[in-house]
Amino acid sequence: MLVTAPDAAIAATLGRILVESRTAACANIVPGVRSLYAWQGEICDDAEVLLFIKTRRNLFPAVVSLVRENHPYVTPEIIALPIVSGSQAYLEWIEATTKESANGEDAS
Repeated sequence: MLVTAPDAAIAATLGRILVESRTAACANIVPGVRSLYAWQGEICDDAEVLLFIKTRRNLFPAVVSLVRENHPYVTPEIIALPIVSGSQAYLEWIEATTKESANGEDAS
């Protein structure tokens, strides 16, 4: 998943919330993003930070909820992209590190 934030502190807070709640296995913080976008009739040009979030597809609603609850933007970017392929060990780690479902149940 991709989520932008206004600065590294907010990105770190969001990432920590997601990892501690086990809705994400990992959140990478990438500084130095420049975003050009239309908002409320204006063209904006802002510095942002990008979060790459690794999670399960079925946890998308939980991630969206946590991001919306803790994000300062009115309309935060929250985009899911599929993992087309990856090392089996890494994909298994994502599965083992995150909750089984959005309601908090684990596989065990």
